[in-house]
Formats: sequence, C-alpha cells, structure tokens
Amino acid sequence: MNAATAHATDALIDAFVNAAPEQAEHHYRTLVEAVWDDGEPTASALDAVPALAAALERAGDGRRGHLAILLGLLAESEHPTVAGPVTRAVRAHLDAYLGLLRTGGIGTPLTLALLYLLSHFPADRDRILAAVSGLELDPADLSRLDRALSELDPGRPGLGRVWPSPSVWTLNEDEVAFDQSWVKALSPQQLLAAWDNDTRTVLGCTGARAYWAVCHGDPADAPAAAVPDRARATAPAAGTELIAAHAAALRCPSCHKELEPGDGRFTCTGCAADYPAAGGILDLTAPVGEEAGVDDFLEKLSQVPSMGLFYEAVARPSFLRVAGSNWGGAVTPDDEDRYIAEHVKPVDGPVVDLAAGAGRWTTVIAEAVGADRLVAVDSSLPMLNVLRGRLPDVPAVLAGAADLPFADASVGAVVCWNALQAFYDEAPAAIAEAGRILRPGGTFTAMTFRRSEDPVYRYFQSAHRFPQHEGGLRLFEPEDLRRWLTEAGLTIREESGPGTFVFLTAVKEA
Repeated sequence: MNAATAHATDALIDAFVNAAPEQAEHHYRTLVEAVWDDGEPTASALDAVPALAAALERAGDGRRGHLAILLGLLAESEHPTVAGPVTRAVRAHLDAYLGLLRTGGIGTPLTLALLYLLSHFPADRDRILAAVSGLELDPADLSRLDRALSELDPGRPGLGRVWPSPSVWTLNEDEVAFDQSWVKALSPQQLLAAWDNDTRTVLGCTGARAYWAVCHGDPADAPAAAVPDRARATAPAAGTELIAAHAAALRCPSCHKELEPGDGRFTCTGCAADYPAAGGILDLTAPVGEEAGVDDFLEKLSQVPSMGLFYEAVARPSFLRVAGSNWGGAVTPDDEDRYIAEHVKPVDGPVVDLAAGAGRWTTVIAEAVGADRLVAVDSSLPMLNVLRGRLPDVPAVLAGAADLPFADASVGAVVCWNALQAFYDEAPAAIAEAGRILRPGGTFTAMTFRRSEDPVYRYFQSAHRFPQHEGGLRLFEPEDLRRWLTEAGLTIREESGPGTFVFLTAVKEA
C-alpha cells in the first residue's frame, strides 16, 4: 500500500473514531468497505491492521467494539487458515486485546466484541481461556469461545452439536449412539468439512451477538428453554381415520389422483401405489414396496432420535435471534402467536400447516381454527413425531413443500411459519403450490427473514451452516417474496416485521 492509500485509511479510521453519534454508522461502513468486502480482505487490509489496533486502544468505549469486530472480520477473512498474513498481523496485537479485556467497566458490548476477536487465535487457546476465567461469562458465550479455539480431534470430533452453543447440548445414550453412527461413516475429508461448518457457525453466532450489542446495547437474556421429556418424541397410536377425515383434499404425489384410506395405508385410485400410515402420520415421500409395509414404517418411527424436542425448545428461539436480528427481544413468542391468531382467516376446507416442524405454532393454529380442520405437513419424521406427541388430534403428512399432495383449490388456508428459509431453493415452488391448493379467499400466512441491509450483520447471518444451508444461511430479499406471491395468484394483505423479520399475509384471488 502506498503512502497516499495509507494516509486515506488512517483518515477513515480517524473519521470514525471522532464522528458525531449520528454520523458514526456512515463512517464505520465507509471504513469497513475500505478494508473488508463480504468476507474478503481488500488490498488495504494488511497495512491497515496496525492503525486499527492502535485506534482500538485510544478510541472511546462507544467505538472500540466496532473496531474489535472489524479486526475479527479481518482475521476471519483468511479462514480456514489461521496463519495467513492478515491473521498474523491481527494476532500480533494479542497483548493489547487481552489487556483491554481485563480492564474493569468496559461493559458487555465491548466484552462480546473482544470475545469474537479472540475466537480466531486457537494457537493462543490456553492463554485466552486463562484471561477470561475470572470474567463470569455467560456459559453459552464461554462455550462458543472454547469451541472456536479448539482443534479437530478425529477420535472425539463432537460434530453437529454447537448450535446455538455447545453448552446447551445434553445427549442421552441413544442420541450419543446415533451421533457416533453417522460420524463413523464420514470420510476424513467429510469430517474436516463438518468440523469447519461447525466452526463457521460458532463464529457467526458469536459475531452476530457481539455486533448487535455494539450497535444497540446489551442483548436481552435468551428465553428460558428446557428440553421436554423425551418420551413425548413418540407419535401416539392412531389409525388411518384421523388422516382419512381429510382424504378428499389429499392427492397421490405420483399421479395426483385421489387417495383411498385402508388398513395402515392409503392407496392411490389411479396408479394403485400404497403409502404407509401409522401413529397419525401418512408418509407420502415414497410408496411402499412389495417387501415393505406398515411394520417397516412403524420400525422407522421407533428409531427416530428425539432431537425434534431440542430444536423446538432451544435451537429455534436462538435462530430467531440470529436470523431476525432479535437479540433485544423485539419479537416475542406472544407476538408471533398474536399475528397467527389475527391473520389466519380460512375459507372452507382444511388448513395446512406447511413445514410444521415440531408443532410449536401448530398449537396456535389449532386454537385459532380448530384441530379438526388442521393437517400438519413436514419433510422431517423426527419433527412430526414430536408434533403428534403434543397434538394427538392433529394428523400429519410426511411430504415436501415443492409438490404438495393436495388437490387444486382444496384447502382453506396455508400457514408457513419460520420455515420458508429452510427450503430456500424451493421457496418459489412452495409459494406457487400454496397458491395452487388454496381456495379463492383463503389466506397464506408466513413468517420468515430477510437479508440484513448492514453488510457486517448480513455476513454473520450467512456464516451459519445448518443442515439445509451447508454453504451458509440464505435469506430473502422482500421484493423476491412479493414477486413470487404475485405469480402464485396471491395478493398481499399485510406485511410487517422489525429487524430482519418478515411477517406477511396474502389472499388467494378469486
């Protein structure tokens, strides 16, 4: 970097450090753009690090957190390597970061920002953990720091159990055995990729929480969550009559003809394919073969691990904080419930809870429209197992969202709550399917999330690697959602949402 460029970068740093409060965000974004671009360091980044580290020490508390976040982003820009030139330059000032961390009275936002920055130096693990040992950190924050500073042990990888933090995971013997079975099947390359996905998720959550805090203040405490009794993970016994009540609306996924209920199965009146039904769940993902049947489906149900309970109680509330920028608790569960109760207005026909998951919002929909009208649809058997355990009067259908097994204009309402992002690539098809199966006047009600307009927070959103988003969490642009709804013959009646939430209700046109 030449002298003129270095002088320009120094000027950007000074402009941010000394900016009036109403100008600080603008100057910070300008500074970020000069040294970092959506996860990549710019040509100015390496030479800017010493000036950024010096500014971190001299700036006021209101600006230090932002500078610590930016230094962390630069260290992360060379991930997965921890020894690149930019990372080495950031790490060279470790003494200053630790000294600042040990300074009394720096407040929660700066502490969280420093934890994010320090999470990038696994070679200094022991020293960093010793420095934070007396800080009385939140257990979740400490466990994320510990995991970020850890190195892969192929003998005990501990994969897939880091979201929303390693500290919240407690597994019974069956779940440990389930983990061991799939981890043993991984190749060395797959093992390394899974470890890296977990690391990126940890850094994404740490960074999102810290960045929100330096921008807005102390995060609100996370909602209290405890995993319910695992016995509830088993679907209660039920015959086909529970699902048969809605047979008039159901269609074969292969030939789209009507389905006829029978003994433990539904048979297509067109292609004669048989689909198993047990525990109040109809499996429309594939017809049973000559050697398979209801007993096989029952066996499949009995082997499903109970992780649906964990996701329901712990993971999903935390997901709202990351995806919705909801670290301050602006949106509460009561707000979600109220929106559903006020906006789901079905016409005649069953009500479909699309991607119902473990049934958290299915319960609210049932209270609003009646359990006898409701059909829960999801592509995850573990989730439907939990749903059936908590809602024994609501039938469930195992099916995908992009090809819904319902006849045209056969249902009175569709609800898709906190789910569209889970099948991002299929979201246009899922919305089109909702439009197809809705009767005129029926409502489509959804809650999902948009990409943040802030490039730093948007980066932290996309850093999360979940099973449906192994390349990073993808969220929507509102204009895309509006276009897909229009193309599906749906007219938006209401659209709102604080942070990066999207609440919307649309009506099927006559």
